[in-house]
Amino acid sequence: MPHHIQITFHDLQPEQQDVLIAHLAEAGYDGFEQTDTQLKAFIPDSHYDKALLHELAFKYQVPYTEELIAAQNWNALWESNFQPVVVDDFTGIRADFHEPLQNVQHEIIITPKMSFGTGHHATTYMMIQQMREIDFSGKTVFDFGTGTGVLAILAEKLGAAYVLAIDNDEWSISNATENCQRNECGHIQLQQADTAATGESYDIILANINKNVILDNLVSLTSQLKKEGVLLLSGLLSEDEADIRTAMEPYPLTIGKKLEKNNWICLRFNG
Repeated sequence: MPHHIQITFHDLQPEQQDVLIAHLAEAGYDGFEQTDTQLKAFIPDSHYDKALLHELAFKYQVPYTEELIAAQNWNALWESNFQPVVVDDFTGIRADFHEPLQNVQHEIIITPKMSFGTGHHATTYMMIQQMREIDFSGKTVFDFGTGTGVLAILAEKLGAAYVLAIDNDEWSISNATENCQRNECGHIQLQQADTAATGESYDIILANINKNVILDNLVSLTSQLKKEGVLLLSGLLSEDEADIRTAMEPYPLTIGKKLEKNNWICLRFNG
């Protein structure tokens, strides 16, 4: 297990946090903790680029401190800050050391390691909200950038016949594997991969990642979507919407429902 660097940004406005998370996620930061005025971001020390961080902090004029988190302290640190997430009365996400959640249709139990996608972030939250309105029964699903595996697990709970969930990060695949086992999933295949090109086609494609990765893989994402399928995109800031809509124009998909939360958006496209 690697050591991590903890970067703490101080005296932030909510919109500053959103922008920083978007940039840091692209730079390889794999976990975030937020308060009203503070943001903590975590990255394996082997991936830490101090010059890039300094440039980002200078650009947005935000002060920060850094701290090395030893590997043996990692899980304890993360678990101590992890709280359950409840998405309406639809889905609850908790760790095994929490009490069972009441009054939700689906409960997902995860090991709260640092993979992105625990449900705390607005993008994962909105993806789950959108998934509530999609028929997964008997469908094939592709989860591109699975992180903790939460969306793949929910897809199976909603009746998906087969889910391929990929991520380019070995740590995420390990965590997602553990989470799938904990939730007794039998229809999810996990795979480490750098692109969305799989050679298969799907009824539903989920991509909660970021604008640049989505645009880089848009040909694969759209060509692998079956006729009358659903493509659900997030990891996108409100300011990214115009670029995504423009990029989608050559493809035979129509824009469906859009959700927005804390300056993040989730877009549904219908085949």
